Amino acid sequence: MRPAFATPALAAITLEGIRFALYLLVALVPNLLFHEYAHAAAAQRLNDRTARFYGRLSFPPKEFVDPFGTLILPGFLLVLAAAGVSVPVFAYAKPMPRNPNVLARPTRDTNLIALAGPLANLAIAILIGLLLRVVGLGAGELTLLLFAAVQVSVTFFVFYLMPIPGLDGALMLGSVLPPRPREVYRNLDQYLPLWILLIFFLLGSPVLSFVRVLANAVCQPISGFECF
Repeated sequence: MRPAFATPALAAITLEGIRFALYLLVALVPNLLFHEYAHAAAAQRLNDRTARFYGRLSFPPKEFVDPFGTLILPGFLLVLAAAGVSVPVFAYAKPMPRNPNVLARPTRDTNLIALAGPLANLAIAILIGLLLRVVGLGAGELTLLLFAAVQVSVTFFVFYLMPIPGLDGALMLGSVLPPRPREVYRNLDQYLPLWILLIFFLLGSPVLSFVRVLANAVCQPISGFECF
C-alpha cells in the first residue's frame, strides 16, 4: 500500500508537489554523501587510500560533484516529482578514484568496496523506515518527510545494484567476468550519462517499472508501505 498523501496532482506543479519534491531533495543529499563516504571508508579500511588522498572523505564534498549526475539529473527528476510524476529520484557522483593493486584480495575487496555504498543507503532506509512505523500516518509533514526519505534511500539501494555500466552493480558483475569481456564491459563506464538518459527517457517504462517493483519489495517490509 502506498499512502495517498504521497501522490500530488499528476502533471501539474502544485504547492503540495513542490513540498514533496523538497522533501525528496532533503533526503537525496545525505543519501548521496553517505553512499560515497561509505565507498571511500571501505576502500581505506582495505588498504586503498586513494579516495582519501583525492578528498573523498573530506567535507564539504566538492570532489563528489558531477555536473550531470549530481546536479542536472536529480534537478530534472525533482521537477517531475513536483509535477506529480511518480519517478525514482536518483543521483550519482564522480567516479571514486581507486587503486586495486594495493588490495590484498582484489576481486573480493573491490566487491566489498562497491557494496559498501548501497548498503549505506539500505541502512538509512531501515532507520527511517523504523521511524516511519513509529510515527505512523498521523504526523502530517513529518510522515511525508520520512516517506520521501525511505523512497529515496531504497531507490539508491536498488539503482546502484543494477548492472548499469558506471554503477556499483556493474563493477561487481565485471569482477566475475573473463578478462576480455570484463575489459569491454568496464570501458562502458565512461558512458554512464548516456545509459542514464536511455533508462530514464527512452527505455524508461520497462527499466523503471523493474526498479519500482524491486524498490517496493524492499520498502514494504522496512516501512510498511510501498515506495511507488
